Amino acid sequence: MHSIENQIVDSSFSAIINAPVEHVDIPAWCFALPEKEYQQCSPAHIAAGFTTAPDGTRMSINVETIGGSLMVQHYIETLGEKHHLVLDSDSDVFTPTGRVTIHVTWELSVKRIDAQRCEFTNRVRSYATDEMKAFLDRQGIPFEVFRTQRQPMSIAHNKGETPLFAASIERAALRNASSIKAA
Repeated sequence: MHSIENQIVDSSFSAIINAPVEHVDIPAWCFALPEKEYQQCSPAHIAAGFTTAPDGTRMSINVETIGGSLMVQHYIETLGEKHHLVLDSDSDVFTPTGRVTIHVTWELSVKRIDAQRCEFTNRVRSYATDEMKAFLDRQGIPFEVFRTQRQPMSIAHNKGETPLFAASIERAALRNASSIKAA
């Protein structure tokens, strides 16, 4: 497990989805999200794709820039319930001084508000890997300084993408509702 001492950020934002919670399926949305729609959820989003880990576990591959650094995230599904998805990634970060890994846990959940609405929560936690700490040490950058500089960029990114992810999930839920009615 990743320790709080190595935690870089723990950021959580919520947004309303104007669709019944029964029609929301976060893993189905995540693992079928078209690349163009992923790109529309943040100006920092570059590409998205889907594959499987060697053991067959579903994976979401996301490419984005945060704070000027290109990130390639290799998210492995660690919890996949209809209203709760947890993905873990040892992500590649390409910085001006080299490539390093960072651990990211991306957690998406939804809870019922009333018959027609639910609340979506987008939580992102990141942790320095041993490799990253050694990388910072070689450059003479104290971890606390790195964490302090990284947090505002990561938090701003999450805050910006959360309502756009919620809108995308809402569209998927409404499509799901209309296909159920048509059946």
